[in-house]
Amino acid sequence: MTARPEAGAGTMGGGQPWSIGEVSVRELTRRHVLVPWASQASLPHPVIDHGEGCWLYGPDGNRYLDLSSGLINVNVGHAHPHVVAAIERQARRVAYVVPSFATDVRALLAEKLAQYSPQGKLTKVFFTSGGAEANENAVKMARLFTGRHKILTAYRSYHGATYGAVTLSGDNRRWAVEPGIPGVVHFFAPYPYRSPFRVPPEEQAVAALAHLEEVLLYEGPHTVAAMILEPIVGSDGLIVPPDGYLQGVRQICDRHGILLILDEVMAGFGRTGRWFAAEHWNVVPDMITLAKGVTAGYVPLGGVLVHSRIASYFDDHVLWGGLTYSGHALACAAGMATLEVYEQEGLIERAARMEAVLRGRLEELARRHPIIGDVRGKGLFFGVELVKDRATKEPWVPWNSSNSGPTGRLLSIVMQKGVYLFGRWNMLFVAPPLTIREDELDFGIRALDEALSAVEP
Repeated sequence: MTARPEAGAGTMGGGQPWSIGEVSVRELTRRHVLVPWASQASLPHPVIDHGEGCWLYGPDGNRYLDLSSGLINVNVGHAHPHVVAAIERQARRVAYVVPSFATDVRALLAEKLAQYSPQGKLTKVFFTSGGAEANENAVKMARLFTGRHKILTAYRSYHGATYGAVTLSGDNRRWAVEPGIPGVVHFFAPYPYRSPFRVPPEEQAVAALAHLEEVLLYEGPHTVAAMILEPIVGSDGLIVPPDGYLQGVRQICDRHGILLILDEVMAGFGRTGRWFAAEHWNVVPDMITLAKGVTAGYVPLGGVLVHSRIASYFDDHVLWGGLTYSGHALACAAGMATLEVYEQEGLIERAARMEAVLRGRLEELARRHPIIGDVRGKGLFFGVELVKDRATKEPWVPWNSSNSGPTGRLLSIVMQKGVYLFGRWNMLFVAPPLTIREDELDFGIRALDEALSAVEP
């Protein structure tokens, strides 16, 4: 006897439901799917049937507020009709052509990205399937352009899971695959809440820049092709740099002929209240790597947005990089439609306005819960850092520790209250879709409030 499929299990050609036999989607997933960054046996595998706006719905009728926009990528919310219609329309035209052919959607999307780049100075795009590939190819371009081989990157950083990108990353996700690629050197970037330089917040920028200069002294600036930084650190702590730091890095790079690559995979496309986070500090990088918000996660797409002086180099030098899905037509159609949603609904400006609302709600939480050591962010991109003791700033759980302990329990309680929240170690990431209403935000904050009360001593 065949069991009735769970609601929304999908359809094959002709509109027939996908058969899942006598087992559930959860059990099939457990049997046949490997989930990233986890030991597999104990995973709960919540089943999602569909999404709408800021909400995810399970086949059991439960719904969950998506308070972290998935993995901080579903910027326009779920099932936005304009993006869905564009995907359907393009799928009927052509979904894929080889990268050496031209399509209108790829050309138009590249033009639009160039227009929105800082000061309009990044003029060409190399399209990829996601952020890790974007960072890999940015490194390739930097090495080809400069003839140098070293890449400097921060310890608190994440740039993707491929061998090269995870080598660039600073947290424990790189340990299992080391030695990785050669030529990558890590340094300390500013962290105003818990300074690696043991100086107060107002001295962070100066100390961090002096440290960077010293690293270059020992490494030899003439050997360094590029520095790659997240303008606002994402999953490694949501750290907003102090004013002056990115400007100082830009000056150091210019002085030594080093390219500056800004990884805007998480921070870009309105997440911070600007098209790109670099705009908060009026910094023009040599390359921007992008993904996530460019399609709001509807179809995988990434890219390297390249300054005109670097793009022109490849007019008569071979660009030694290629991907089957570079400039995938269906993905580019989703990207164009997503950018149109940002424009037509004023979501970039809305995120900037909502910053005060979200900051206020989180700071009120901090006043009620001593476990909250710091609240920081820009736009609708905020981190909540949990501590055992505010005076000592001892983390609630150590950095690079497992999420299976107290953090896992906290996130599970939040989920039980109807809210999905992304968290790692002692950090919670409150980054809802840019379309979120205040009453929806309040629902999420109440759930977090109650969960914090449940786990506090």
